[in-house]
Amino acid sequence: MSRLAVRRLAALDMWGTAGTIRRRRIIRAEFFLGAIGCTGLGAYVIASGSGWMLALGAWLVGAGINYIPLAHHAQSLSRPGALEAELRDADLPRDLRRAGVQQFWIAVPLAVALFDLVDRSRSQD
Repeated sequence: MSRLAVRRLAALDMWGTAGTIRRRRIIRAEFFLGAIGCTGLGAYVIASGSGWMLALGAWLVGAGINYIPLAHHAQSLSRPGALEAELRDADLPRDLRRAGVQQFWIAVPLAVALFDLVDRSRSQD
């Protein structure tokens, strides 16, 4: 399994092709709404559903949990100069293409959250 740098993924998504303030705010809102919306909707579906709806609800909760580390990193990258510092050594065209593919990990329940936990445990060593 290839390594997913969650903080870098959040930074690249917030920067996009131009790094506008508007895009940064929209992406940060997307991450927070994804965390709250997917998790909440999934919990509701689990609580009120049965059969295949339980699987759908579990998937929504897992996808929503994936947005939590993205939202956390987006918040920390919103400090003045933090996003630019994170992307200082980036090859933006190449990294943006790669990030576009890596975003599919969000659809794998808990995958992004687990990648982030691994990154955090490695950085503490």
